[in-house]
Amino acid sequence: MGNRIGALGTIAIGLLGLAAANGGDTAPKRRASGLDKRVPWTSSRVHGTPDPAPPFRAQNAFPKLRFHEPLVLAQVPGLPRLAVAERPGRVLTFDNRRDVAAAELMLDIKRPVYGMAFHPQFATNGYLYLTSIVDPAESPRGSRISRFTVSRPDQLPLQADAGSEKVIFEWPSGGHNGGCLQFGPDGFLYLATGDGSGIADQLETGQDLTDLLGAIVRIDVDRPAGGRDYGIPADNPFVDLARARPEIYSYGHRQVWRFSFDRQGRLWAGEVGQDLWEMIYLVQKGGNYGWSVQEGAHPFRPERKRGPTPILTPLVEHPHSDFRSITGGYVTESMRIPELRGTYIYGDYDTGRIWGLKYDGKSVSEHRELEDTQLRVVAFGQDAAGEVFFVDFAGGGIHWLVPAPPTVESTDDFPRKLSQTGLFSSTRDLTPASGVIPYSVNSELWSDGAIKERYLAVPGDEKIEFDTVLYPNGAPGAEPGWRFPHDTVLVKTFSLELEPGKPESRRRLETRLLHHKHMPGTEEYGDQYWLGYTYVWNDEQTDAELLGPQGLDRKFTIRERGASREQTWHFPSRAECTLCHTMAAKYALGVNTLQMNRDHNYGGVVANQLETLNHIGMFTEPMPKPASNYPRLADYRDASQDLHLRARSYLHSNCSHCHRKWGGGNADFILLASLSLKETGILGTRAGQGTFDIPEARILQPGRPDRSLILARMGKLGLGRMPHVASTVVDNDALQLLEAWIRATHSAEVRERTGVIPGQP
Repeated sequence: MGNRIGALGTIAIGLLGLAAANGGDTAPKRRASGLDKRVPWTSSRVHGTPDPAPPFRAQNAFPKLRFHEPLVLAQVPGLPRLAVAERPGRVLTFDNRRDVAAAELMLDIKRPVYGMAFHPQFATNGYLYLTSIVDPAESPRGSRISRFTVSRPDQLPLQADAGSEKVIFEWPSGGHNGGCLQFGPDGFLYLATGDGSGIADQLETGQDLTDLLGAIVRIDVDRPAGGRDYGIPADNPFVDLARARPEIYSYGHRQVWRFSFDRQGRLWAGEVGQDLWEMIYLVQKGGNYGWSVQEGAHPFRPERKRGPTPILTPLVEHPHSDFRSITGGYVTESMRIPELRGTYIYGDYDTGRIWGLKYDGKSVSEHRELEDTQLRVVAFGQDAAGEVFFVDFAGGGIHWLVPAPPTVESTDDFPRKLSQTGLFSSTRDLTPASGVIPYSVNSELWSDGAIKERYLAVPGDEKIEFDTVLYPNGAPGAEPGWRFPHDTVLVKTFSLELEPGKPESRRRLETRLLHHKHMPGTEEYGDQYWLGYTYVWNDEQTDAELLGPQGLDRKFTIRERGASREQTWHFPSRAECTLCHTMAAKYALGVNTLQMNRDHNYGGVVANQLETLNHIGMFTEPMPKPASNYPRLADYRDASQDLHLRARSYLHSNCSHCHRKWGGGNADFILLASLSLKETGILGTRAGQGTFDIPEARILQPGRPDRSLILARMGKLGLGRMPHVASTVVDNDALQLLEAWIRATHSAEVRERTGVIPGQP
């Protein structure tokens, strides 16, 4: 199929070597460029979107401010100021006005901060409370609430001394640490702890009232008692239950990521699920929220022992086809947008979606999507007027919703069939339209054995901005990315051989489009805005139908070595496309220098892809150096290449879009192939998400595959599998590659090397 497509593509886009092919010489000819000239792609019908436009859009509420990894936004009591806590440990405050030019540093504790709350009487006592992660050498528990004192809370700039720290409360770290901190309307301090035990509540803390994990805790910081630096409210629900921790307010929580109180005193919480669901709860005193007997309203480990009170159900749930890492929000009381007043606004860290619901005291009366952003929505905050803001962890901005401008695009015009997109002159034969360019990558993403065919479609005579800087500013975790014009489409068709090794058994499953779309009003976030769509091939293999916003599963029978097995193929939802194609990964995972700096067979002519695109004028400026001067990933399937380069390239293409700075992975390490192993943070690093019963487990233990979680989790199916999305089949060849490589990592020379093939100096 690939040769047929290549030959037809030759006719469509005017490849060099056509005369040689006509002369009967079928051996590929090596040339400086695989294409003679650029042919404009003018047949595109991929415009707009098939989905109704959201009613609101995100706007930077304080356009002159940017923070470094902000995690918390809070109102400063008694002052028209807001405060931001950055993850590395800084707390800054700023005037609550649109034109504010700068934020002022109030405190730097120089360790990770996950929660922040001002004392209700801050204006007089100057008390600020932070949750933070401390070095195990300092405290074996790991997680801590500390009180800091602002010396003059009535004078600007607000200043607190890190030396004023008073430790109030500690609890064990271990995977899900929670950390959200809020004072309730009763004056007590509330804290979410998380289950602290990695995958699937391995320690079974969720239903256990004898420890502080998997709970929301309520303590009295104003009246210490019992030898503690805090008191226990007399009406806490389990103060009289034998062996129960009296601090517990509610339990059965996996990972409450942000909770808040509304003006009626109700406690709202966003609960990050594990396998299938994300939840919003209205938390009650003494409530049991099911983890890990249930995940939301659904069975998870129903055989496990339950706590003493009935399991309560979520107010709303989102399947993982919509949300992946929910962020709890606030009920807005602002009149800036009257129709939103009384709406609980919340979002999702991984997909960037913002949703709202209204609750009439008995049931949810309204529930809808408000905006679909490409932000890392890590927290919400509320000011004294009841205005709700949301925090972008990656971009560092503080945002709010504004009414969306009118749109003239019709959803009816978006192509519902692949044959209507203008990408193929023959959809049945998968022949690319004139101007649509085939391409290939150095290091493929494993897709459960699927065979992939790729095309680049840039409209008209528009051009790509080639990134000439390999790693800007030497920033760890950064990598270059090309910039594409409006209405660029990246195309990838997935096929399975139902009898592996027999091309005649090949069946096309889906063709995915990644569409670059200029969104009016989003200029401040950059122009890299991409939307993903899936077209599902029909049984006749003649065309493919656009899949709706939700995903789809289908089973196929694979016949191999005289046996049959069922393989489930998952067609991703719109939201799931954003899990890998993220801002941090520059969206286009395969169309970049590291992946495309390689030879490609253009239907009988072999040439370097970068040189070819440069030759036909596809870049806004000519490449300043030959392709040989730019680095590239290795082909990990090519056993003749260096073992270390192959292994690092595999991890880069299969794991680094998530495991990088701001990529969305829970674990704090970076798998970019541009870094040395020392710089990745995986060597000898203890597990943060469970050990999977592996003695002395590490992320990567040099020389010891049996103790390396990277290998163990790649070899798993179901719970704990990596990658945790888009794969249900183990890549056995990659397992062998990684095992051999880990055995070799005891070498200091290997640990110093990066995983990219460098360009020539």
